[in-house]
Amino acid sequence: MLRRFVLIVAATATASVAALTVAVPTAGAAPSAPISAPIPLPLLESEPGDQLTVITSDTGNPEANGTYELKCGPAGGTHPEAQAACDKLAEFASAEEDPFTPVDQDRMCTMQHGGPATARVTGTWQGRSIDATFDRTNGCEIKRWETLEPVLPTARNEDPDTA
Repeated sequence: MLRRFVLIVAATATASVAALTVAVPTAGAAPSAPISAPIPLPLLESEPGDQLTVITSDTGNPEANGTYELKCGPAGGTHPEAQAACDKLAEFASAEEDPFTPVDQDRMCTMQHGGPATARVTGTWQGRSIDATFDRTNGCEIKRWETLEPVLPTARNEDPDTA
């Protein structure tokens, strides 16, 4: 964000100096005709979009297990729900929330088990490096996983003894 701001300020300053150079004649020179066309600004370098690798296993849905690439801005990659996942990440960014923050170790969580599903998300989101792990070992972790759906797949708690 700061980089984009600096580039915009630099481009505006460059255009302003160019406009003054054209509009103000040098000493002894004849006045020039008024400027009829706008001065083009230099192209700004765009920031790359979010790029994440999502690795999931034991979700209870064999089709959801695996490694997926997710690219946002525009949505793409091998993620099965790329657009919905990018939309969800955009919601977090708009609300200035970080869905990759681990659960605080001192937090009280319900003692429930949401299944053996695990996930790891690595890459870049909002210009910073991400390396986050997810599981469903207690109520806090289950909520954290479900909050990040559809970036993470919906996991089913399938007990192998009852399946």
